[in-house]
Amino acid sequence: MPAPSQQTAPAPAPSSADRDAKLAVTVFPVLVLLAGLVGFLIPGPIKAGAPAVPYLLGVIMFCMGLTLTPPDFASVARRPWAVALGLVAHYVIMPGAGWAIATALQLPPELAVGVILVGCAPSGTASNVMAYLAKGDVALSVAVATVSTLVAPLVTPALTLLLAGSFLHVDAGSMILDIVKTVLIPVVLGLVVRVFLRKAVAKVQPALPWISAAVIAAIVAIVVAGSASKLVAAGGIVLLAVVLHNGFGLGLGYLAGKAGRLDRRARRALAFEVGMQNSGLAATLAGAHFTPLAALPSAVFSVWHNVSGAVVAAWLARRPVPDAGQAQRAGR
Repeated sequence: MPAPSQQTAPAPAPSSADRDAKLAVTVFPVLVLLAGLVGFLIPGPIKAGAPAVPYLLGVIMFCMGLTLTPPDFASVARRPWAVALGLVAHYVIMPGAGWAIATALQLPPELAVGVILVGCAPSGTASNVMAYLAKGDVALSVAVATVSTLVAPLVTPALTLLLAGSFLHVDAGSMILDIVKTVLIPVVLGLVVRVFLRKAVAKVQPALPWISAAVIAAIVAIVVAGSASKLVAAGGIVLLAVVLHNGFGLGLGYLAGKAGRLDRRARRALAFEVGMQNSGLAATLAGAHFTPLAALPSAVFSVWHNVSGAVVAAWLARRPVPDAGQAQRAGR
């Protein structure tokens, strides 16, 4: 029998948060994929829901507001450099990559604008879950996602006008108003409700990710239904553009953190904050300001970034992360 000092301690049982997060990243992509399939197979009745898309997005953003707490904002003040780096990386890498991919693949104007619009959107709502599963810096992930969402009414239209204006006409002023109505106001309302009805929100909080996932699935079904007739012809090139776009975001986001001399946990967080987009917002804006076909890249991105994010998070979770002291001594 081995000596006590040689015995291996049993691995700790997964926490409830671990189980919930792993279940979420397994179910979310499947749910969104099924929704897209339904939209493709029976587009007639589904695309009739197009006028409801902005309100559905408002529900998602309201749920996001309900999850925010004062410490989330305090995290921004404690580490302004890391948050600023994440914000700049997000709004430089993804819009630039979207434009470069659309140009290199010579996409039709509607699809080019759709890809660029996805790149100009704020961070995705599932990025925090992926950062958690990857053993990344969740506090930094939440801070970057929050700030990128709050500045989206100004930054997203401006970048879209700059990069997509040569493909199609962009009404940046109208886009600003739409983002304020569908993103900023619901987030602020959710935050206010969280502050004044804390106990009630705590009771429903476990259901919020599932509500958001169901609503995202509904948006994807409606968007796919709107362009179902063109999906067969355009689907392959759109998928290629989305895979490249997401891949560049994840990889360059990590490298941005490394270039900024952030620790490995922070780099992992930035990978997801840069590579995962609020594709629901992009789909809403594309449908409202351009054509149903322009919203197709957003729908494909909704499925793909959850799949790729889950795979990358699982791979990173199996790679050890040094503690702060080790990282500092190693100069990383």
